[in-house]
Amino acid sequence: MTTIGMIYPDHAAEDEYPWAAELLGVSLPVAHIYGTDLHAVPELLDLGSPDKLAGGAAQLAEHRPDAVLWACTSGSFVYGPKGAQDQIDALARAAGVPASSTSAAFVAALAHLGVTRVAVAASYPQDVASLFVDYLADAGAQVVAMGSSGIDTAAEVGTLTRDQVIDLALAQDHPDAEALLVPDTAMHTLAVVPALEERLGKPVLTANQVTIWQGMRLAGLTPSSPRLGALFSPEGPR
Repeated sequence: MTTIGMIYPDHAAEDEYPWAAELLGVSLPVAHIYGTDLHAVPELLDLGSPDKLAGGAAQLAEHRPDAVLWACTSGSFVYGPKGAQDQIDALARAAGVPASSTSAAFVAALAHLGVTRVAVAASYPQDVASLFVDYLADAGAQVVAMGSSGIDTAAEVGTLTRDQVIDLALAQDHPDAEALLVPDTAMHTLAVVPALEERLGKPVLTANQVTIWQGMRLAGLTPSSPRLGALFSPEGPR
């Protein structure tokens, strides 16, 4: 069975990975790394540091992964475009297999779908959310609308109910956006993607969703599932 290792910060919505693994017929072991549970720039820089990610890769080694993902959006884009790529390169060296991060997965997903105009429904405080906008802009994506919920910790994000997640996402859509992005691996989103896409009539990309998709691609698989939204459509990009 193909194995994609996930390095996940602290604890919040990591239960989405075993659920998706069963759905997709892959193995998605999770290694936890720990830091201060704040959506704040200094703490996020520490969380995504090379030493911590190398420690996560070491935990995953027993699973013999085919690829490794840093399953954290804010802990990757906070480094900026070049720093985020350097982070991926260092992780790949530490793991000895192809690697990526959630931020890079968002960019790859947009390219796969041919999308350039997006709306962002962020859980982070405004200053952190703005760094995600900058990261996307560097990759050629135009953010036509961005809303920030100002939630300080990942643990709090992980407690949001299904209805709260849906309301948070719907509130930030924009008619000019070709897709809606929900960037936080601490948020439970996988099960609500189809409902959101049906309501909005456009692709919805969420953090754990794009992370799994990117990992499968790095491992040489073609991600496909009708239960995970347009990104996983067997017909390919719309």
